[in-house]
Amino acid sequence: METNAVRFINAYNNIDQTLRAVYNFKRNITFSDMIRRAVSLNSVVRKYEDKLIDYARLRNAIIHNSNEERIIAEPHDDVVVDIERIADLIATPPLAYNEIATKNVLVLDGDISLKKAIETMFKTGFKTIPVCRNETIAGVLTAGRIVNVLGAIIEKGENLENFANRTPVSNVISEQDVDRVFTIKSKNLTVQEALDLFYHNRRLLAIVITKNGSNLERPIGILTTANTMDLNKVVEDYEV
Repeated sequence: METNAVRFINAYNNIDQTLRAVYNFKRNITFSDMIRRAVSLNSVVRKYEDKLIDYARLRNAIIHNSNEERIIAEPHDDVVVDIERIADLIATPPLAYNEIATKNVLVLDGDISLKKAIETMFKTGFKTIPVCRNETIAGVLTAGRIVNVLGAIIEKGENLENFANRTPVSNVISEQDVDRVFTIKSKNLTVQEALDLFYHNRRLLAIVITKNGSNLERPIGILTTANTMDLNKVVEDYEV
């Protein structure tokens, strides 16, 4: 049976090796410096930055660095369990599609009228809905986009109902929204990666999930900004 010290060091090394491999950190930077640099790259590291730096100090306290790494102290059980949990989150993070993403995604056909789309939004309560044409993701319709479009029509003095009736949804969405307002990712997207996408792009409203991350596939899941609290909870409650 492995001792607490061995389990701790194994978890510590797992974190060290994973971060260096994923983010191409050089071997000559210390673990603590690596953690500080990874804060902007990884949501799990960002959340547990202070704890990981404390664990780096603890690692130095329980190991004597000579020709052979000799264990001179044993960490508590709760410390071992905690660093193993963090190591697992970093090395093999859970998938957002399995944990949080809304399945059976509501999709709008790009040819339906804007009026029909607004009615659908009202009835379902969804404020961000993917739009498809010929099984291809054309964009995402958002409540904010509708407000902007209809606001412009009001300013022009045009009839709102006539405009909403004759305008297809595909005319309202914008190709420029890709990777700005929404992005498309595969079902292998991790919880950590999803959090990082929302963290680095504050304008991002939705992550549309397809099997392989292609816009040529129909959505099988969707994450919106409303899911960020749930994504964070997965990180907090994750158990090895």
